Amino acid sequence: MQTTNATPRHVSPPSSEDFNPGRLALALLLLVLLIAFIWGGFTFLRDVQRNDSLPKLLTAALAIIWGVGGAAWGFYTLNMIVEQLPGELRRLLLPYVFVGPAILFLGWALLFPALRTLYLSFFNFNSAEFVGLSNYVAVFTERTMLTAFRNNIFFWMLIGTLGCVIFGLIIAVLADRSSFETLAKSLIFMPMAISFVGAGVIWRFVYHYAPPGQTQIGLLNAMGTQLGFPPQAWTTLLQPQNNFFLVIILIWMQTGFALVIFSAAIKGIPEDIIEAARVDGASELQIFWHIMLPAIQGTIVTVTTTILIFTLKIFDIVIVMTGGQYGTGVIAVEFYRQYFTNRNFGYGSAIAIVLLLAVIPVMIYNLRQLKKQEVF
Repeated sequence: MQTTNATPRHVSPPSSEDFNPGRLALALLLLVLLIAFIWGGFTFLRDVQRNDSLPKLLTAALAIIWGVGGAAWGFYTLNMIVEQLPGELRRLLLPYVFVGPAILFLGWALLFPALRTLYLSFFNFNSAEFVGLSNYVAVFTERTMLTAFRNNIFFWMLIGTLGCVIFGLIIAVLADRSSFETLAKSLIFMPMAISFVGAGVIWRFVYHYAPPGQTQIGLLNAMGTQLGFPPQAWTTLLQPQNNFFLVIILIWMQTGFALVIFSAAIKGIPEDIIEAARVDGASELQIFWHIMLPAIQGTIVTVTTTILIFTLKIFDIVIVMTGGQYGTGVIAVEFYRQYFTNRNFGYGSAIAIVLLLAVIPVMIYNLRQLKKQEVF
């Protein structure tokens, strides 16, 4: 019997480059149905919310199903459409299938309101008359706004940020050498678990003032009167020092944040370098200034800029403690007061844009510092 050495024929699997018109038509149909589902769900939930025709719990469940289901449906449909495209185009567009919806949502939720706020800032109080830059001139000339700028820059950004960073750094260094490190860090970090509103309510009892002769339920005045001092209106009559007492609340809350970040950075310093410095006769203070600080310089800058952003946007503490009265107003409180209380949409929008422009450079600088740390 004669055998033939025949080379087996290789059958290549179906290539994904092949065009499938039926699958593409199905994907386009799913996209049309998705748009109908999203728009129909939006109008239905809007009407239900306006008419209050369904129980709140059921409305919330339907909104979750609509939102999560629509997102999953959208990803599946867009991925199916892109997979039918030629190879190079598919590889180019496929990443945008996953990041595109998020970018669109952020644009709709953040960019569009910012642009509309910018547009409203050029109109009068009821957005009926174009007034040009008049609102911006008022932002930088009116007495209440000048007071708000002073408070934001001097008390909150300067004193508040320095207080958080300095206390956080000192406690991080001391706790790193303590045998009660975990307990100390937990106690300092605990205020971070409280909201700014909750912290404001707590400190209102600390600063509470009652006229002389009445029972003092505020912690500071109760202690002061026991020592023979008269009670003080810490957050009202003591101007502008009352801003400092509000800043103490921020330091109390944000020191724990700075502490945790600094402690992690300090533990990243090689122990061999510190031991070598000690062997060479360097004191602990010299080690701190010449080894620790240069090693964690990037972390210090990042923490400082992050807290600066908090202080630029500070709102909750002031609105809870004083409502922005008694010379304690800040930019965010003035925006809230003008836009929502006085209904002056043009002036309030201008304040919001100024605040946004003040925050953006700090955010950009912070992101650049984070990128530099990732490189190293």
